[in-house]
Amino acid sequence: MISKDLLEILCCPVTKQPLQEANAEELEKLKLEEALITADKKRAYPIRQNIPVLLAEECVLID
Repeated sequence: MISKDLLEILCCPVTKQPLQEANAEELEKLKLEEALITADKKRAYPIRQNIPVLLAEECVLID
């Protein structure tokens, strides 16, 4: 789980939108254990070992 303070300063490196933790349904669809998702729900970034991987090439595009 990402701290609320950290979430407030993180943003999508591509679109600059705020990020939020993906819910269980979104994680199942994405086949990820943990992820941050953009406000428009079009991009997800994996969280590995409690570290958000905010690299454009690691982004998972959502239909």
